[in-house]
Amino acid sequence: MEYVTRIVIIGGGPGGYEAALVAAQLGAEVTVVDCDGLGGASVLTDCVPSKTLIATAEVMTTFDSSYEELGIIVADDTPHIDSPARVVGVDLGKVNRRVKRLALAQSHDITASVTRAGARVLRGRGRLEGQQESDGSRKVVVRAADGTEETLVADAVLIATGGHPREVPDAQPDGERILNWTQVYDLDELPEELIVVGSGVTGAEFAGAYQALGSNVTLVSSRDRVLPGEDPDAAAVLEDVFRRRGMNVMSRSRAASAKRVGDRVEVTLADGRVISGTHCLMAVGAIPNSSGMGLEEAGVRLKDSGHIWTDKVSRTSAPGVYAAGDVTGIFALASVAAMQGRIAMYHFLGDAVQPLDLKTVSSNVFTDPEIATVGYSQADVDAGKIDARVVKLPLLRNPRAKMQGIRDGFVKIFCRPGTGIVVGGVVVAPRASELIHPISIAVDNNLTVEQIANAFTVYPSLSGSIAEVARQLHTRKTAGDS
Repeated sequence: MEYVTRIVIIGGGPGGYEAALVAAQLGAEVTVVDCDGLGGASVLTDCVPSKTLIATAEVMTTFDSSYEELGIIVADDTPHIDSPARVVGVDLGKVNRRVKRLALAQSHDITASVTRAGARVLRGRGRLEGQQESDGSRKVVVRAADGTEETLVADAVLIATGGHPREVPDAQPDGERILNWTQVYDLDELPEELIVVGSGVTGAEFAGAYQALGSNVTLVSSRDRVLPGEDPDAAAVLEDVFRRRGMNVMSRSRAASAKRVGDRVEVTLADGRVISGTHCLMAVGAIPNSSGMGLEEAGVRLKDSGHIWTDKVSRTSAPGVYAAGDVTGIFALASVAAMQGRIAMYHFLGDAVQPLDLKTVSSNVFTDPEIATVGYSQADVDAGKIDARVVKLPLLRNPRAKMQGIRDGFVKIFCRPGTGIVVGGVVVAPRASELIHPISIAVDNNLTVEQIANAFTVYPSLSGSIAEVARQLHTRKTAGDS
């Protein structure tokens, strides 16, 4: 009788369900242990819901900022956009019901795909039980919601349990006025005055979205600028757009506490100042879901932050145990989690595998305008990690941008001197998440600026700016080397 490899995956997010599909395809017996629904936070409370909300905000922003310039006439008695009343409004309850419906539908689609592939989905919470057995197997104990337990035996275990919102002790969310990012979809009415604490990706995305939907937003940032981890030129554009649209951006302002006072919220800053609003969204990072799983007892090494240490093929320090996704702290992106999960299964099951290469990862901040990046960054160049030449071209020069009333944004490309090989890029524009792809292909395949410049682009198009930047880098290289 042929032996079938047994795989147990704890966590049904992108890292878990993508790994399950690969393992099942390669002939393994797969069990996915999940307590919330396949898709994980990415589908149920994070990526899918937030980007669905942002899709509505994007329509609002486009209308508000461009309708007059594009010659659109609104035939009613609504006051001008500069006055307190708006031309169009939002039914947040309806928006949030759509958000939840789409998230649930996506989760059901993923479950159907995984079960159709032959994997078993088991509802409950999993934990590792003890060290590796003498035959190399591992035991996973699954505890169901009713308290019953089932023990699974696995040849390999993948931990893909994700993370949860970090909480400030003196700013505990109540789900009504003080919220974390998983709770905003329960709101039926638009917050009149929203205080967003945290100016990283999550904070910036929600601040921009609610500002576009009609809230008066105050963004509290403990750093010098919004999006401190992103390209500084891109962050500067976004902060300028935020302020121009009426957002109150408070830099170098650390929140110490938040408390309800009647139907309002008061946020106290570290310097003693107090900000008042109707609602407060806490977006101060995430904590990995790694506790209470018997990981350290099983030989799995944890970092001081609680994240699981992994190598570039997703192995942990414990034989037969792999990890993927936000619980590893590598890159909080669904695409990276999925790649880590797939790599883990390819590696354990003996298929061809390429180690994770973070320098080919493309990412996007879903603000308006969006900020998309890939490869080496401006910070890498400034720190001397790589020698690269840089050209940045504002979208204001792009004919399609002029036609669409787009004023903010740019394309920036980094290439190696001498060879002209593209090593990174930044796009700040509407739908930058789509525009970054040609630069991602260039980075992944070591293409040169000459190759990018010589490829045809549609005229007029925003992507024409990518080719134009490549031509400028080619011109400068030729002039400098001659």
